[in-house]
Amino acid sequence: MGGFFGAVTKGENCVFDVFYGTDYHSHLGTRRAGMVMYDSEKGFDRAIHNIENSPFRTKFDSDVNSMKGHMGIGCISDYEAQPLLIRSKLGTYAITTVGKINNTDELLEKVFENSHLHFFEMSGGEVNATELVAAIINQKESILEGIKYAQELIDGSMTMLVMTKDGIFAARDKLGRTPVAIGTRDDGFCAAFESFSYLNLGYTHYKELGPCEIDFITAEGVECLSAPREQMKICTFLWVYYGYPSSSYEGVGVEEMRYNCGRLLAKRDNAQPDLVAGVPDSGIAHAVGYSNESKIPFARPFIKYTPTWPRSFMPTNQSQRNRIARMKLLPVESLIKDKSLLLIDDSIVRGTQMRETTEYLFHSGAKEVHIRPACPPLLFGCKYLNFSRSNSEMDLITRRIIADREGPDVTAAKLLDYADPESTNYAEMVEEIRRQLTFTSLRFHRLDDMLDSVPIDNCKLCTYCWDGRE
Repeated sequence: MGGFFGAVTKGENCVFDVFYGTDYHSHLGTRRAGMVMYDSEKGFDRAIHNIENSPFRTKFDSDVNSMKGHMGIGCISDYEAQPLLIRSKLGTYAITTVGKINNTDELLEKVFENSHLHFFEMSGGEVNATELVAAIINQKESILEGIKYAQELIDGSMTMLVMTKDGIFAARDKLGRTPVAIGTRDDGFCAAFESFSYLNLGYTHYKELGPCEIDFITAEGVECLSAPREQMKICTFLWVYYGYPSSSYEGVGVEEMRYNCGRLLAKRDNAQPDLVAGVPDSGIAHAVGYSNESKIPFARPFIKYTPTWPRSFMPTNQSQRNRIARMKLLPVESLIKDKSLLLIDDSIVRGTQMRETTEYLFHSGAKEVHIRPACPPLLFGCKYLNFSRSNSEMDLITRRIIADREGPDVTAAKLLDYADPESTNYAEMVEEIRRQLTFTSLRFHRLDDMLDSVPIDNCKLCTYCWDGRE
């Protein structure tokens, strides 16, 4: 995943806007971060740092004091180094992207056919996706036409900011799987993945880009260069997990959605625990909604230790991530011992962390631990947003259990049956997950109920990771 922020102001130095606006996206990425500023006298100035072992603000503190410009973009990335500074026949520009490319080899061949370009390989032999997008853009005679060309060629999704010396192009991916929000202030405009990121900087909401929309932003205004399309498939997981509680997408607040999600989860449940709790941070609002609906008291048997363990400290190694996930959660023993607990988390992916959390609760004296994920079982690896670090769908606990039951070559029709909450296969899969992870009981949120928690047309919501429907 990842996030970005860009700003253009009237002759004023906006480096602090870009610095703090980008920092507000730290929940979306854990590995790389960068800023590019443009000053009419100095030109482009770029800084990129590794943020695996320290937060964004710490790494870029000195850069903020040396950089200047009336225009800039910044990003937090989970993988590739960016923003990139590109010099091409279209001029010099900076580019940052959020998304995923599934047809990289095909696109590389197309670029090689038309030019003598080369690409630097990253670890594992992969190509920087942002560099590839820039190469595609450079095939055309203008940046606008190049962005349109890239959007049509890419299988997956690609949302981007492209900054020239004249302004910033903001382009939302073809089906609007990820957001772009525009903010306005007396002295200029900004663009961001997260709309809350500019509010404390004095900007107010101006607009959200529609699917495939391309706007050009200057200090004087925002011009729509390519109109939005009607068809949308925005990622539902933005509300369930990715989004910060103060975020809003398509006019629907994350915190509001999570309350509704927990409320509808409670309506179908018959558990009678002593306390309802959410796994910090993303499970808390779901748990509050569940508690309000069920009238079962809400409590916090875990407190997240944030002073030195923010999310941006999470390493890429999965075993280390599991260990740090445990270390960040501090138990409140008086709310655990001899209690029946109902615990809500945003999802179950591999199951490792939730099993260890449950075992720890039992070891600390809990009588029962009922688990209620806020979304349906994950059956398909995301093709659009790099949702998890999994290299294979077999990292999903659901797919491992299905493979044990059906063999390695399970059909699409069979997978859909496992996604059906009314089917026998679904019930037996859920029971096996419960048994393996040592829960007292397990009930996943139903897809139809979860979608009802988002008050926009269901046809505009991407549900691929749950039901495989594109």
